[in-house]
Amino acid sequence: MAVSTLASPQKKLGEMLVEAGLLTPEQLDRALEEAGQLQKRLGEYLVEERLVTPEDVAMTLSLQLKLPIIDLRRHPVQPEAVRLIPEEYARRHDLIPIEVSDSVLVVVMADPANIQVLEDLKTQARMAIQSAVGILSDIREAINRNYRASGEIEEQISRVAPEVAEPAVEEAVTPDLIAQTPIVRTLDLLIAQAVRDRASDIHLEPQERNLRVRYRIDGILHEVQILPLSVHPPLVSRLKVMAGMNIAERRRPQDGQFSIRVEEKEVDFRVATSDSAHGEMVVLRVLDKSLSLLALTELGFLPEALERYSQMLRTPFGMILVGGPTGSGKTTTLYASVNQLDRGERNIVTIEDPIEYHFEGVNQIQVNPRADITFAGGLRAIMRLDPDVILVGEIRDDDTARMATQAALTGHLVLSSIHANDALGVLFRLLDLGVEPFLISSALVGAVSQRMVRRVCPHCRSLSEVPPDERQVYELELGERPEKLYYGAGCNSCANTGYLGRTGVFEVLMLSEELRRMLLRGASAGEMRAQATSEGMAPMRRSAMLNVQQGITTPYEVIRNIFTIA
Repeated sequence: MAVSTLASPQKKLGEMLVEAGLLTPEQLDRALEEAGQLQKRLGEYLVEERLVTPEDVAMTLSLQLKLPIIDLRRHPVQPEAVRLIPEEYARRHDLIPIEVSDSVLVVVMADPANIQVLEDLKTQARMAIQSAVGILSDIREAINRNYRASGEIEEQISRVAPEVAEPAVEEAVTPDLIAQTPIVRTLDLLIAQAVRDRASDIHLEPQERNLRVRYRIDGILHEVQILPLSVHPPLVSRLKVMAGMNIAERRRPQDGQFSIRVEEKEVDFRVATSDSAHGEMVVLRVLDKSLSLLALTELGFLPEALERYSQMLRTPFGMILVGGPTGSGKTTTLYASVNQLDRGERNIVTIEDPIEYHFEGVNQIQVNPRADITFAGGLRAIMRLDPDVILVGEIRDDDTARMATQAALTGHLVLSSIHANDALGVLFRLLDLGVEPFLISSALVGAVSQRMVRRVCPHCRSLSEVPPDERQVYELELGERPEKLYYGAGCNSCANTGYLGRTGVFEVLMLSEELRRMLLRGASAGEMRAQATSEGMAPMRRSAMLNVQQGITTPYEVIRNIFTIA
């Protein structure tokens, strides 16, 4: 064991963990050797190998060094403290300054035993340093939250704005010129901040006097930056170069995509442009691969609904459709469904526009109108490839609807998405697209409708009084009067919104023999809904309120996202 070659803070931490009874001397020996070979910090290695928890490491350091533990999810961070220590230094040493008190800078550190770092902090801040212990993952999240890209973006803009202030420069923009300007750094900063903030979309919207930048986080758009309008042309040109678009075309809408590495993560972006009154508007869809391929159990299905949907997926042939508006998570549900299917003994083929995430063991085809590969045309080709399961990205037109139905009737399991307000609306949408009722009755196994609602932040939630209007809708659906429900008070983890992340709300319809007969005789939507409910289908409103009952979301979110459904 080459203990002498390792840094003393690592050795000291190991000895602390042994003294605390969290590790045996033998485990420490092996961990020190492995950590040295892998050039990792010991604490991080121990956590990754699940020998100890992050809380164990922090508690041990706190007790041995007689330092307080700071919960960064709740403790406020002063902006003036953050400005005293550069972001690069904070990231390199996993520390975050949180407050200045009586000319003393309080710094939360993952390794408060590092004397050299403490001396460096004292020199940089020009004041005394009081160290505290924090959990490593919490420190890194706090760095992402508090070291915003705004300051550096403004610095880059100050360099680029004079160069592009004259309109004539817009015409002179070339790919080579763009690659050498601060615009590249500005765009990188905007993208990196969006990934840190868990944004699903980035909006670049030219206004009359400025360029507005907005991120969609948990389904809500937030304005994050106002840039000079003069940077708009080179910024859009840079994006077009990255996405493989025509840099000279400014009036017609264009689509493209690119992939880059953001903070050790591979992230894909879909780019769409369209001309507006003040210039080209650009929207980037962020496809973070680290957040992809969730299991069905992670999507938000209630137990009974999950069992019904899993039963539908076990059907050897037929059609299963997922309905909902844009951004409701339909593709995520389809991908989770494919991920659950046996890819070893089945030939699974998809046709998508675009391919958002790549699956191992699945044959994926990209729609390409220039090569005459459309959803309908691709389906015809797939039928000759001996498929067992076919995933169609979206049913948009009558030709695709008929082809998907035919594929389901000829012994294949077909999964697809469609725009419909509820599960029964899926059936009537197929009728609108010209599919005959008897074909729907024979081919359709079932339908799912879904919406997304924000989750109550688990770090700051507490039981609180329910506003009268929210109490009324809750009582209407569940027949009970709530006195208190869970709401988020707002904390560092949720940016003081009270919500952190989103979950799905589902309505699962299995087509029974009675429902098939009702469809064939032209029953109304109301009659079919009553029958489906009597057979066990939980309407979406009720499913949403059951999530409220469990403290997952709030009545306000249900009203905002679901109660518009008639």
